[in-house]
Amino acid sequence: MNVLLLKEPRDGNSGPDPYVKELTSYGLKPTLIPVLSFKFVSLNALSDRLFQPEKHGGLIFTSPRAVEAVRMCLEGNNREVWISTTKDKWNEKSIYVVGKATAALVEELGLIPQGEETGNADVLSRFILEKEDTSTLPFFFPCGSIKREVLPTALRENGVPLETLTVYQTTEHPNLEKNLMDYFSKQGVPASIAFFSPSGVKFCLDVVRRLAGEKLNEIKFAAIGPTTADAMVAQGLCVSCSAEKPTAQDLSGVIAQALQ
Repeated sequence: MNVLLLKEPRDGNSGPDPYVKELTSYGLKPTLIPVLSFKFVSLNALSDRLFQPEKHGGLIFTSPRAVEAVRMCLEGNNREVWISTTKDKWNEKSIYVVGKATAALVEELGLIPQGEETGNADVLSRFILEKEDTSTLPFFFPCGSIKREVLPTALRENGVPLETLTVYQTTEHPNLEKNLMDYFSKQGVPASIAFFSPSGVKFCLDVVRRLAGEKLNEIKFAAIGPTTADAMVAQGLCVSCSAEKPTAQDLSGVIAQALQ
């Protein structure tokens, strides 16, 4: 059975996408179509903040793209300074992350993350509030242009200082509609479609509805987590399954179960 994954491919050259690999192990036929396009911004301001750890209580990362922006700032001479002194100063503070993918990228920077099991910004905010108080220096939160306000609001309402900086802008992938049309014309209506973000729901759903037509209700729609599931429900979709944790194993397991 065909499964359509509406997500970006795995970064780098570290083997096959884990969601594709895991779904294939269940005997399913996954196809990945990129939904989003990213443009990095404010990298000079980001670089300034990265090399002033003494002004912050720690770092917060809720997306791989934010970590990618940091990596871009560490190219050239900056990398030597980062490796020799700066990363160790950050590691004396708290480095909070959401999800294993983001945590793995943070570790590649030489940083020691915590909170990767939280799964979403809401749970991460509660995790941070259990550990931090109002006496801390402001946490630095590099983020995207369409971030949810759950985490910033929770921290500020509880008096934990936070400074945010938009380091990437999110837009619809320029080939999204064409790629979806090509997929449906060649593969037909998939047995399951998985969404990985509220943005993915926003950018894809009208096209999916048009292409699926009367067979829309036959599709098992899957969500990577509760935030995405809420966005799907808000658009009138029936969510057949949602991953308990945002991992390839969890999502693939619930999709396979839903398709039995």
